[in-house]
Amino acid sequence: MSVVQATSEQKYHTSLDEIDRALEELEAAKSRFQQTSLNEWMNLVESCIPTVVDSAREWVDAACEAKGIAPGSTIRAEEITAGPAAALRYLRLLHDSLKDIAKQGRPQLPGPIRQEPGGRLFVRLAPVKRRHDALLFTGTTSDAYMEAGVTAESVAAQEMPPHLSGKGGSPRISLVLGAGNVSSIAMTDTLTKIFQDGCLVLLKMNPVNEYLGPIFAQGLAPLIEAGFLRIIYGGAEAGQHAISHKSTDEVHITGSNFSHDAIVWGPPGPEQDRRKRENDPVLDKPITSELGNVTPWIIVPGDYTEKQLQFQAENLAASVMNNVSFNCLATKVIVTWRDWPDRQRFLDKLQAIFDSTPPRQAYYPGAADRFREFAGKEPTGVPEGTLPWTLIRDINPDESPMYVERESFVCVTTETALEADSPQDFLKVAADFTENRLWGTLCAAVMVPQSFRKSGENKKLFDEFLARLRYGAIGVNQWPGLVYGLMTPPWGGHPGSTLDDPQSGVGWVHNTFLLDGIEKTITEGPLTASPKPVWFPTHKNPEPISWKLVDFYAKPSTWNLVRLLGSAVKNGL
Repeated sequence: MSVVQATSEQKYHTSLDEIDRALEELEAAKSRFQQTSLNEWMNLVESCIPTVVDSAREWVDAACEAKGIAPGSTIRAEEITAGPAAALRYLRLLHDSLKDIAKQGRPQLPGPIRQEPGGRLFVRLAPVKRRHDALLFTGTTSDAYMEAGVTAESVAAQEMPPHLSGKGGSPRISLVLGAGNVSSIAMTDTLTKIFQDGCLVLLKMNPVNEYLGPIFAQGLAPLIEAGFLRIIYGGAEAGQHAISHKSTDEVHITGSNFSHDAIVWGPPGPEQDRRKRENDPVLDKPITSELGNVTPWIIVPGDYTEKQLQFQAENLAASVMNNVSFNCLATKVIVTWRDWPDRQRFLDKLQAIFDSTPPRQAYYPGAADRFREFAGKEPTGVPEGTLPWTLIRDINPDESPMYVERESFVCVTTETALEADSPQDFLKVAADFTENRLWGTLCAAVMVPQSFRKSGENKKLFDEFLARLRYGAIGVNQWPGLVYGLMTPPWGGHPGSTLDDPQSGVGWVHNTFLLDGIEKTITEGPLTASPKPVWFPTHKNPEPISWKLVDFYAKPSTWNLVRLLGSAVKNGL
């Protein structure tokens, strides 16, 4: 697939004729795709690992240059862990699952399946023993909270996708509209569609990070050579042409709910409103999506040590500062109990981290305008092109509904203090607030002291609280960004979204154990951890650790594991 160098306004451009040719080539590869054996799928996954490794340095350097991250900056670690490291972990986990299917008919889960007193099934997704997760993510567990009616027997009887079970099936062509913020999203979305969903993929790079397209073409060269992947570039015209093309069978988008609605219902206006009202979509093809979130960080009141408060303040700060807050999982609303004695002290700790961390280049289009709207002020006192980390305390959602109804996608975080009669009552009030006031269903973080859960009654109330939260991923004492990076949990909005009200999207990606019937995942970690996680903004030297993580996923040897752990201890204390 050729890439035509275009005008200075756009470095990469694919003509409409070239898009047509790319889809013709994918059509021509359908029969080969259908005849690919399980062993050949395993070989394709395995062959992508060295090509991704070979492209890793160029990948990270290009992302850092585009985002204004200077050589030697500790921030470079973000682009390593959320870029090639994430993609390599996905490939390793997927290869494990395909080997399991070959030997035992299905992926082998890393832990037990248990039935909770309420009747719901929990399926353990992490730690993964053969990936040494207990050492890499100390004290962290992840469980799938299954939909009502799912039993251990039905989990064991789930069928594998037709292209992996020897049943053939009719291959489809999926148009993947790549994200412009986190570099691994477009790649892992593509890999999910090919290897798990059984689709050939036309990947359209987002104009914001189209510079990664040629690098992805190197990293995914085995899939391009097999004829199963083509990469295109362009703006809205190219996207619309690919969407409406007769060879495109389905669409996957990571972006905004406004982009989703324009694809499904047409441009905003009276005609879009009519189509929604009459259930008359423009798009006549299936669409899956991940569309953002007003992400809450809910603090269960209780007794925290000074060390726990400091660690969790850094944890929350990481969720805001990572990728300059251009993440759909960046914390946007901190939910507290007004009578929590440590409320202001905790917020002061967070503010201190904001004050001591230099601002970063606001590379995503429209960021300055969104900052003015959501911060209510000009971005003064910072270098040109950057924006200040901003915390707005004690907002009233009734007076300022935009903070709870719209995702700002900029480095402004708010706090709202809820009225409740007790810490126990706070759980109910907070669940009501997230369900009835906050837009989105992607992810939420919950901070809770261990002392609160020692009481059997409190534990029951907390479990019921988690059951009520309508999010695809919940992090308990963990930033949900880790859920994305683990790759074994599915990533996407809570099931139940519809085309006319997609919230955070429809469908899952990742989910490398190929489980059906998941309602959400609950990933839990300790209130403190040592060594310090590499994604913390206060980490002094995370880049060497991050590259050793890439080395470990490239070649998972005991020696590389020892080097990784040694670097984590040396640089993370």
